Amino acid sequence: MDRIEQFRIFVRVVDCAGFTRAADQLDLPRSTVSEAVRALEHWLGTRLLHRTTRRVTPTQDGLLFHARCQQLIADMDEAGQLFRQSPHTLSGRLRVDVPGRIGRLIVAPALPGFLAAHPGIDIELGMTDRTVDLVEDGVDCALRVGPLPDSRRAARGIGQLRLINVAGAGYLATHGLPTDPRQLHAHWSVGYAAPGSGRTEPWEWREEGGLRRQMLRTRVCVDNAEAYIACCIAGLGLIQVPAYDVRRELADGRLVEVMPGHRADPMPMHLLYPHHRHPSRPLRVFVDWLQALLDTAIR
Repeated sequence: MDRIEQFRIFVRVVDCAGFTRAADQLDLPRSTVSEAVRALEHWLGTRLLHRTTRRVTPTQDGLLFHARCQQLIADMDEAGQLFRQSPHTLSGRLRVDVPGRIGRLIVAPALPGFLAAHPGIDIELGMTDRTVDLVEDGVDCALRVGPLPDSRRAARGIGQLRLINVAGAGYLATHGLPTDPRQLHAHWSVGYAAPGSGRTEPWEWREEGGLRRQMLRTRVCVDNAEAYIACCIAGLGLIQVPAYDVRRELADGRLVEVMPGHRADPMPMHLLYPHHRHPSRPLRVFVDWLQALLDTAIR
């Protein structure tokens, strides 16, 4: 095993805080991972990791070496792609995580085109509304919608999602059409509990330059976008949802936009990267493709 491969293994062990998880992500035997770290410690003449039965943490020397390894790996990857000008010569496996609806409606249908243009790049696409840990889950980049809870993360803003208010046709037939936020007290909503916090989000709208919030009555609360839209179609209440998400349902009449003059603020979108990890050229190519795709799809 060459030295740079040992560096990669050591970095993954530190990022995963353990040998077993690192071995699983690298698709290597645990013994191979352990031996690579022992070989590095012998070569450097210092202890890099504190080992316990529950967790592995870097020593002070391990922290310093971890940072240096990350930079060396990034430099090696960049050098390997330096003269590969054709997209057909780019190679690598990328682990990407996107929200479920964006992944199903936008990314997955367009992915064959990207893979055809870049046959050397493989994609592991995660689609979930929960927040993944980029380091522990070995994710190269993740698309996040909404304000970032941690501004220290390496992030790239890639646009905003326009939100609209909608209701099911059946709901409106029973409860009437709301035309003003002052009527919301007489209506039901479908509750949405953010997967990360479990907190139910209030209804929001802009009025006279200010952002207003109000908790609406609800009998059903969900924790993912698919269920949120399905409950609205079923007539269980009003929802606020990205416009791209319900184009088909609006077109066929299952959903109807309400109070178009009182919408919530758009939601920012960011691509997040693990701390201190320099994006590889294949990852930068994928990110540029994803931004162009979203720019077109969410207008």
